[in-house]
Amino acid sequence: MMLNKQQWPEIGDLDELMAFAAVAERLSFVQAAAALGRDATVLSRRVTALERRLNVRLLERTTRKVSLTEAGFALFERLRVGFSELREAEFDASQFASGAPNGRLRLTLPSTFGRMWVAPRLPEFLARYPEVSIEAEYSNRYSNLLEGGFDVAIRIGDLVDSSLVASRIANHSRLLCAAPAYLDRFGLPKHPEDLIRHICLGFTGFAFHPNWRFVRGADGERITVRVKSPYLADDAEALVEAAIRGSGIMMATNWLVEHRIARNELVQVLADWDLEGEGAIFVVVPSGRLLAGKTRAFLDWAKGLFAPVAPWKC
Repeated sequence: MMLNKQQWPEIGDLDELMAFAAVAERLSFVQAAAALGRDATVLSRRVTALERRLNVRLLERTTRKVSLTEAGFALFERLRVGFSELREAEFDASQFASGAPNGRLRLTLPSTFGRMWVAPRLPEFLARYPEVSIEAEYSNRYSNLLEGGFDVAIRIGDLVDSSLVASRIANHSRLLCAAPAYLDRFGLPKHPEDLIRHICLGFTGFAFHPNWRFVRGADGERITVRVKSPYLADDAEALVEAAIRGSGIMMATNWLVEHRIARNELVQVLADWDLEGEGAIFVVVPSGRLLAGKTRAFLDWAKGLFAPVAPWKC
């Protein structure tokens, strides 16, 4: 249920209710004033204003004592319950930041990277923090953390939202690779221009495809080659499988293929040239202040996930 403007109490209303509750609890304006650090006459005015607003007498006052009317007793009982729930709500909220990590953690991750390098490790996080549950979205679209209700995101490349707080957890770069069988059949390229005569696999997720941009040496020698790709795909993993089966030369991010190269399923091509597209991998939160315990726990865990050596380099 959503409260409208008329249903939200005004600050003055709350001050009146607090004054009445303090007096009703102690049945003394003097003792209530001492407890609240206020003047007794101020509390008396607050209670009088409350009675006028509600159009009912809440307290009976004499020179010797203060007592509750029937309406005052009913209101005080409701206020005791309400203030108790408020204190519990404050305590519960404080536990998100300072207590043990708990609650549902909503993550958004790049689909391929998330499945390969984060998803297999999430059981470790859940085992370490048994009071936390995870809801993960694996998608290549950039979800708005606040609008989507996400606690944490892992992002690759440039961050377009400057309001987010990001921590770099790894670097990434691009390289060319092909299966040994392909290179045995068609030969090893010695220069980027040789790629014109080769079969190249095209990942449409790279903004500048089919132009492959190379740079080499201290003087920054640059060359751009427009490759021909009989096989285009928006799924990088599908292209990796095609490359392993000898279908052509592929440009890929290092985290996608370095472990394949280590297993000799693929061979790096033109290793003395760098490809444009180096960048960073970040773990991102909406704000760096007063993070919930579950969010800070994941942030710290994610920072150590790729340190000291990224898993694709092992």
